[in-house]
Amino acid sequence: MPIKFTELNLNEEILEAISYMGFEEATPIQEKAIPEILNNKDMIACAQTGTGKTAAFILPILNKIGGKDIDGVNTLIIVPTRELAIQIDQQIQGLAYFAPVNSIALYGGTDGSDWDQQKIALTSGTHFVVATPGKLMAHLDMGYVNFSKLEHLILDEADRMLDMGFVDDIKKIIKFIPEKRQTLMFSATMPPKIRKLTSSILKKPIELNFGIAKPAEGVLQAAYLCYEPAKMDLVSYLIKDKPDYQSILIFCARKKKVADLARTLKKVEKNIEGISSDLEQSQREEVLLGFRARTTRILVATDVMSRGIDIKDIDLVINYDVPDDAEDYVHRVGRTARAKGTGVALSIVNPEDMEKLDRIEKLIEAEVYKIPIPEEIGKSPEWNPVTIKKKKKHYRKK
Repeated sequence: MPIKFTELNLNEEILEAISYMGFEEATPIQEKAIPEILNNKDMIACAQTGTGKTAAFILPILNKIGGKDIDGVNTLIIVPTRELAIQIDQQIQGLAYFAPVNSIALYGGTDGSDWDQQKIALTSGTHFVVATPGKLMAHLDMGYVNFSKLEHLILDEADRMLDMGFVDDIKKIIKFIPEKRQTLMFSATMPPKIRKLTSSILKKPIELNFGIAKPAEGVLQAAYLCYEPAKMDLVSYLIKDKPDYQSILIFCARKKKVADLARTLKKVEKNIEGISSDLEQSQREEVLLGFRARTTRILVATDVMSRGIDIKDIDLVINYDVPDDAEDYVHRVGRTARAKGTGVALSIVNPEDMEKLDRIEKLIEAEVYKIPIPEEIGKSPEWNPVTIKKKKKHYRKK
């Protein structure tokens, strides 16, 4: 049975902020992680998107450093993307609403006007620095960063950082940090390369595992079997068929497809925007702000958004393209049904993608309900991932 935050030995300022945000019960990862972090244990935790892992490490550290005078940087949080850096910085500010705690986010893609402010924080000190590896390395290379008093190091989305090639930067950053510290690592998956990194930077860590690669129970999952030429018409149909859904997130495989789909869907829906790395950072922040505020009803995105956005009450997630990596499906679907809510996740599956969906079902240990497309849109292919596999093998032999 879930426990309440009041049972986790958190101080009154933290509990007041949690209550102000409308939370009472801790999620499983918060229940297990918070006491261990309060006891200064190193930790490696496997937890997917939507489990409450960000608050699981922010709350106990806020509890430990609240009221402390700033003497250098106290806590460093390293993340793979600017979106995640912004999200965590905002969550720190929300949870520290009644506590005298400062934070700053460091990420690339800006015009450089914030460099001086970041330099002041990194030299004079701040409670929290949330940074992407590349941006932080740029400051470290200048020689003025003060990490001598750092007490907490957190690596969030560690598997994604390694996938993006940041392992060398992370190892360099750690050389600037005192050996005597508390280190926390959070990762959605635990491949061998994460284990290797863990052994080199954590000391006798507590290990926590929270049901890797399983969508939340409140997600209604289904797949439309559809030939590729009919996919655009099907998405238009799905949007028009759900006028009551106020927040819809559509994932595409490539940046060009994001732009093409957003442009086409504007013919049937005005409140739609596309977001990808092709946009300037200020443009991306503006698009996300509109989506959070519900002035933008539909957001079309690449997978850069699957782990880097914290928006509550997304009604519908549509996989326009089935992801190559089965675990990315879980992160996409994890954008809906957050905090014990409900949501819908629909995937559009052409014959070539049936094998991918088959792998997804094996990973999540559940069958995704298959739906034929409406007759007015076209014919549906039969569900037969085994046949597709055999055809591919036969083709390669030729």
